[in-house]
Amino acid sequence: METSQLMQYLPILFLLAAAVGFAGGTLAVSVLLGKFAKTSPAKDAAYECGKDPIGTGSSRFSVKFYLVALLFVLFDIEVVFMYPWAVVYKDMLADHATRNLILASMLTFLGILFAGYIYALKKDALNWKT
Repeated sequence: METSQLMQYLPILFLLAAAVGFAGGTLAVSVLLGKFAKTSPAKDAAYECGKDPIGTGSSRFSVKFYLVALLFVLFDIEVVFMYPWAVVYKDMLADHATRNLILASMLTFLGILFAGYIYALKKDALNWKT
């Protein structure tokens, strides 16, 4: 007996209905129980690590801080590209035609990233305190 493609999505629809029902039910119970709660100015105040909220809500950061963050993401993504390469590297060594190609492609990739890292060091991009 063959089922239609729409019937295969039925478990996903049940899961979606359960998730929406749980979220809506939790919010409804929270609102209903919240009406009976005792409030005070101390309970309604914002809490931030035990300190009273004084001043502005956000402080300004230097642009260099964001530059360092972007460089971190860039070099972190480098590692993400290296994992699949490392997984298939052993299998690719068996093929004599691609043995040197796969190693050269990764060394080229690492060389370009290393050149970018040296450029960032020369431009003092990794020091956001100055």
